[in-house]
Order: sequence, then structure tokens, then C-alpha cells
Amino acid sequence: MQKRYKLWEVGRQLTATAQGKLKADLVIKNGMLVNVFTGEILPNTDVAVKCGRIALVGDAAMAVGEETVIIDAQGMYLVPGFIDGHLHVESSLMTVGEYAKATIPHGTSSIVMDPHEIVNVAGLEGMVAMMNDGEATPLRVFTTIPSCVPASPGLENTGSTITSQDIQTTLNWEGVVGLGEMMNYAGILSGDPQTCEKVEKTLEAGKTVTGHFPLADSGAALNAYIAAGISCCHESTSAPEALAKMRLGMYAMIREGSAWDDLPEVIKAITEQTIDTRLAVLVSDDLHADTLLKRGHMDYIIRLAVAKGVRPVTAIQMATLNTACCFGMERDIGSIAPGRFADLNILSDLAQVKVEKVIINGELVAEKGKLTVSVGGYVYPEQLRASVKITRKILPGDFSVPAPLGTETARVRVIGVHDSNVLTTEKVETLPVKNGKVELTTEKDICKVAVINRHRLDGGMSVGFVHGFGLKKGAVASTYAHDAHNLIVLGMSDAEMAVAANNVIESDGGMTAVDGENVLALLKLPIAGLMSDLSVQEVAAALGQLSEAWVALGSPLASPYMTMSLLSLVVIPEIRITDKGIVNVYNNSFTTLFTE
Repeated sequence: MQKRYKLWEVGRQLTATAQGKLKADLVIKNGMLVNVFTGEILPNTDVAVKCGRIALVGDAAMAVGEETVIIDAQGMYLVPGFIDGHLHVESSLMTVGEYAKATIPHGTSSIVMDPHEIVNVAGLEGMVAMMNDGEATPLRVFTTIPSCVPASPGLENTGSTITSQDIQTTLNWEGVVGLGEMMNYAGILSGDPQTCEKVEKTLEAGKTVTGHFPLADSGAALNAYIAAGISCCHESTSAPEALAKMRLGMYAMIREGSAWDDLPEVIKAITEQTIDTRLAVLVSDDLHADTLLKRGHMDYIIRLAVAKGVRPVTAIQMATLNTACCFGMERDIGSIAPGRFADLNILSDLAQVKVEKVIINGELVAEKGKLTVSVGGYVYPEQLRASVKITRKILPGDFSVPAPLGTETARVRVIGVHDSNVLTTEKVETLPVKNGKVELTTEKDICKVAVINRHRLDGGMSVGFVHGFGLKKGAVASTYAHDAHNLIVLGMSDAEMAVAANNVIESDGGMTAVDGENVLALLKLPIAGLMSDLSVQEVAAALGQLSEAWVALGSPLASPYMTMSLLSLVVIPEIRITDKGIVNVYNNSFTTLFTE
């Protein structure tokens, strides 16, 4: 890979190249320039590149020398490299290197990752490893420091803790662009000193504080959250929520991922309003490997926005310039303009976002969906393996739920899930009692869910009930479970839940589905119990087998393993479960399994 020069290092060379005094390393000629500053499409435009940065946009004839590489755009569209402004690479279940291989051919040149999954398990050591992995790829991998590790202190057990001092130290690291999503909105609103200090240290360093505000309250609570200095939020699930945030000067990150189909509804804040769209940003948040291979990355999200009524140039702005401005990086990325990094895509169809060539740092890195350079090769440290600390064998009896004495039925709180939606609903259901234990009934679409602490040898567990997965039989288990990433198990019988749990433990992390004692599918995740060291194609194939297994067990959900992983995410309403018990998110406190 060519060196990535800072602008102050090469400004004189760029100035000389723009005047023809030096010859360009690369010239892209005869393009239709999508100007994200003015919203125009300018024909017959050249782009001259020197030292990985853009020297000139216009007529580059005088910058062409004998050794200048020429790419003829043949009248196709020149657009800035796409930027994903909020994502968790770990959600792809791949390494950063494999993520780069999967996304670069789709036109992605930069990502802003929040590695709070691995940091919850392995601390800053995990974050450093992922940053080093990113450095071995052409992809520009920017990092936000996880703000909430643990996400909900006192409500769950994690493998690590990040303090305000850790944040202050890491803010000076190369590639760190801000603070990861501030999920502890309750701490911000209540003025909790430790929570607020993390935000304050980030602002003092002049960097972006990213947000996580899932409440529908657009009044005092949202104002108070933004007033703390938080710049953006990806948790809007309706157009009014996104519009309220933009009206208050907050970037509304419009999300489209594997487990949530938020964009079709939230994008109405743009398509059904006459507003300036500079504060609208497209992001993925969480995408599995199979989704990336089937649909693509930011190219798909842009295409979907266009299909829902957004003007193509506007949709491009929402995945380039707007994102760069959100993080104060518009001097380097997000546009095709003098001084910026030469990160750009050549599209044969603008509305369909058909990517023909991908150029990053002035180098052709992908063409017609295929990489043209080698990517990756980073090896994760051994200490990030062996992350499952459970040493005992899990028994069926561990999942039994004793009923209140002398009852033939029990009224229990049930977590209700919804397809392609991150929110849950608190339900109350009556279940039968047999031999003093609460039993399941398949006709109510209720199964058991358990979360087992995997970070400590003496870790505990809790058991509850969930509605909406459609399981008729079997069990599933995973060490990928937001945000503490303890072992989560879902099933229709205690015996099958034990089989699934032990299968994952013996694999030192992963995802599995079982029917009786038969293992239907298994994806091992040896890196922190979160990521595979297999290729994107192999991970996608394993996820395909898991999807088939979920269907065989009865689930109709679009991405059931992602939906399952969110059951322990106690920062999004209404009701969740951790290794310590059932949590009422609105109250930020535990609640009882049984109701009166």
C-alpha cells in the first residue's frame, strides 16, 4: 500500500501538480463528477492525483507526464469513496481484514468502527488488535473509543471496564476520532459524574462524541442529551425521531443492518419533508458476513435510499460528505476536491450505485467487484483466544424455573421481540406449572432464554422467557450477545439448551443450533468469542447453515441470531435479560420474573 500522507506533508507537491509544474501519479479523465458540495453533476471532468491526494479537479491535461497512470472513466460517474459512519466490525463475525475484503469492492473506502464488543470482552487490548488489523488493509479504519464498558454498570457482568482515564489516554492515538456511542443516556440525563467526564474529556480533545438515544422523547430529554455535547445518533426508528434530532443540530444516522430495517421508515424524514439534508447520514451499525456478500455494504444502503425517494446525489452526500463533517474529517475525506485523499469510485449507474472501479489513496484497489490488491494478513494475539471462562458442564437443571409454591399456573414477564426491529416489548403470560417448575407451551410461541456469565470462573446466570422467535423445538446458543457478550441460550427444552450451551463452551466461543442432541450448525468464534478467523465466504456459508437450522427449528425471523444477540442489550427499551436478571430498561433496574 502507498503511504498515507498528511496534507501538511505534501501540500507543496499538490500545489505544484495542480499547476503542471509536477506531473501527477494518476489522472482519471473524462468523468461525470458528482460534486457533493453543490449537489451538481459536472461532465467531462478530470481528477489529478499526487502522493495519494487530489491535486486538481477539472482539466488535468497539463498534469499528465510520461509516468502518469491514466484511467479513462469513459463518461461514468465519479463519486467520493463511501464512508460508514457507525458500525461494529465484530457484528460481521469476521476480522477487520476480512471485513475490508468484503466491503472495498462495494465502494467503501472508510469506516468508523466502535469496537465495544471486543472491548467488553478483552479491554483495550482487543481494540488495539482490531486497529492493527485495519492498518494492514487499504480501508481507512477510524475508531471511536467505547464509552460504556460495561454498558449498564450493576446490571451485567463484563470482561473489562473502561474508565474516563482510559478514554483520555486513547484519544491521542492515531486513528481515534471520537467517543463511541454513549449508550448510558440515563447517566447523561442524571449528571452522573463518571459518565459526563467521559464526554467532557472527548470534547476537551476536540473530538466527536457519538450518541445512542433510543427514547421517543423529543422534548427536554433529547435537548438535555444533545446539550451535553453529543453530536449524532443512530437509534431513530421513526421519521419524527430523526427529524427532531436534525432540528436540534444532531446528525441523524439512518441505519440499515442485518437485523433492523429502519431506513424505509426513517428516510421519510427526508422524502416527506423539505429540509436541508446536511445532518442526515447513512450507516449500517451491524451487518453479518452473509448480508455483506448478498446485498453489499454502503452501495446497497445508498441504493435503498434512492429507491425510497431520495435524490441520488443527496443519497451520495449522506454516505460521504455528511459523514466526514460529522467527525470533522471533511478536510481529508468525503469529497472529490483538491487536498483530499484520492478515495473515489467510478459508477456506471448512479441510481443503482453500480461500482465499476474503487480507488483508495490514489491506488486502484478493486474493479468489477473484485479486489486488485492483497488485503489483510494480520494475526490476532493468542491472548484474545480462550475467552470462555466457564469450566463446568452445563446441566439441564440449570435452566429450570421454580414456580411460586402451591401454584398450578404462573404469570411471568416475557420479552417480546419483533422481526427486523431492535426494540422489545414487555408481555405478561400465564404458563403451566408441573412438578413445581414452569413449563413451556408451543402454541404461545414462548421459549426459554438464559444468559450465563462467561467472563469469570464463578460467574452466575439467569433464566427468563421470550416471545416471537417461533421455535417449535431445539435450542440455540451464542457468545455474541450485546453488550457484555456473555453466553446466551434460547430453547424449547432444558436438555437441548444444555447441549447447545456445552457445544459453544467446548468450541471456545461461537454460535450453534441443535435439535435434540444433534448439532445442526456451528460457527466457531475463537477470537474473543466474537470473531472467526475464517474467510468471508466461509463465515457466510456457516451463517447460511445457521439460518437453515433456525428455519428447521421453526423461526420465521429475518435474522434471528442477531435478534437473539440483542436480548441482553439493556440500553434499548423495554425489557431485557442479563446474567444478573430481568431488566426494566425504562427504570434502569431489575424487575421480577413473576408478576402478582
